[in-house]
Amino acid sequence: MSAILTATSETMRKMNEPMTPDTAGTLSRPPAGPFAAADSALAMDLATRLERVEARLTEAAAQSDRLPHEASHHLMRAGGKRVRPLLVLLAAELGDGTRSDVLDAAAAVELIHLATLYHDDVMDDAPVRRGAPSAHEVWGNSVAILTGDLLFARASLLSAGLGPDAVRLQATTFERLVLGQLSEFTGPRPEDDPIDHYIRVLSDKTGSLIAAAGEFGIRFSGASDALVDPIRAYGEKVGVAFQLADDIIDLTSDAETSGKTPGTDLREGVPTLPVLYARRAAAAGDASAAEVVALLDADLTSDEALEAARSALAAHPVTDQARAEARRWSEDAITALAVLPAGDVRDGFEAFARQVVERTS
Repeated sequence: MSAILTATSETMRKMNEPMTPDTAGTLSRPPAGPFAAADSALAMDLATRLERVEARLTEAAAQSDRLPHEASHHLMRAGGKRVRPLLVLLAAELGDGTRSDVLDAAAAVELIHLATLYHDDVMDDAPVRRGAPSAHEVWGNSVAILTGDLLFARASLLSAGLGPDAVRLQATTFERLVLGQLSEFTGPRPEDDPIDHYIRVLSDKTGSLIAAAGEFGIRFSGASDALVDPIRAYGEKVGVAFQLADDIIDLTSDAETSGKTPGTDLREGVPTLPVLYARRAAAAGDASAAEVVALLDADLTSDEALEAARSALAAHPVTDQARAEARRWSEDAITALAVLPAGDVRDGFEAFARQVVERTS
């Protein structure tokens, strides 16, 4: 397990390093290093296959015209953790991970993810993604939105090549991604519990695609169908844990470590779990929580006001409560793996679930 833990942790760091065009104009990423250096044949195999997935991504996004070609490769060149294709490959080790269909499935999952990032950045008016200017900052909203559509179309072509089951899985997953975004936009209904609503949004927006990644790996490696449900349960739960950890990172990490200005979610009015916990505590009569809520509801335009709200919320017990909740989701994800055969694959999934809540970026 230690080798997989080392590989997974190092991969989360290395894969966030930017990729740059090589002399042929294609994409290069850090060599298979983190997995190849680890004392594990599985780690080496996954790293090699991830390189092949990277080549498929580059090919799938290729266009004959310059603008769509450059725009489609923009976020690929900016880097990224490649978490979702990695999970496809890891799940596929429960069957025959060498199948070509597995690589296509991994590429399709990442293209879906990339497509959502183009759209998210427009909706959030985010100026930066992965350390580079967002696509809408470079080419405008229309090009960014259309590029997201284009990448989703290319993902659909890859899925179509895998057959109707893949198309169905992609369609149902994308529906949940969109519904989750709409649900976040509209907010909870008066009769809804805001925290329950928030968890459902995270499950749809993040958990659904991670769950689909695991299912793609199982189905297209020829692994037992009995493994689909536990892998999906794991993906749903680890996806929620991942996003809850992001809530903490936004509050407690410095900009150099996290790559974003601390408190950005607060300034944008995003109802993260610490904020929701603070509001619930204030409504129940907690005076210290009420003081935090007053800072959160103030004008956060200035950096000074934002920092006051951020530091007060980070220091309040509700943030530790939110951190504990993220870890609970992580442990529940690990529990879902109990039916998987013992060995490096299950150890790798467990290591990833723990890593997502212990990371700082």
